[in-house]
Amino acid sequence: MDFTQRMIALLGKLRKQMNGAVSESMATHGQNYGLNYGVSIATVREIVAHEPKDYAFAKYLYQQQVRELKLCACHIADAKMLDTHEFPFWSRGIVNAELAEELAFALLSKIYDINSLMGVWSTESNEMIAYAALMAASRNERTTSEVAFIASEKAVRANPNSTYIAQGVVALMCYVASRDKSVKIGLPSLFESMPDCKTKEIIVDELGWRMEYQ
Repeated sequence: MDFTQRMIALLGKLRKQMNGAVSESMATHGQNYGLNYGVSIATVREIVAHEPKDYAFAKYLYQQQVRELKLCACHIADAKMLDTHEFPFWSRGIVNAELAEELAFALLSKIYDINSLMGVWSTESNEMIAYAALMAASRNERTTSEVAFIASEKAVRANPNSTYIAQGVVALMCYVASRDKSVKIGLPSLFESMPDCKTKEIIVDELGWRMEYQ
């Protein structure tokens, strides 16, 4: 089967699980897509688990204006095929927090060049792109503490009024602190390097108690 035929077959499986009420609710809360069947994330993951890894097909699906196909693409893509030259393609498709989180969870958290991704995407004023990088790094075993600090500071500067960036930085700091005890000691310096803003306030408040359990 060609890509179109494979996509139609995948859509058939997804349509059987469609939920109009969920779709309408998501649209009301700003999670807009061209077409949305309202299939739960858990169900999408179950369906796509039976699909083989295929990077080219994943890119084909990611370009479709259908929520479920974009989410499936995050899982079908082979992380080994995603290098720095491919970063712009995936960043252009991040339309909301849901997709940013699923892309981070299913694909970006497994890539080799996670530190390069943080370096590039953390400077984005599009908060969803920076958010995706931070969340991916908070799960990627190749994430380094040094780059995590630099990326966090840049992300806050680029997005001074973002709850999402605050959440991403908190998740990332907790992750690197769990593997590197010196991170906790370096947090005051990180806070000093950040501009005074809403994003920083949330980060400082959240990490203040979260680090007590590290």
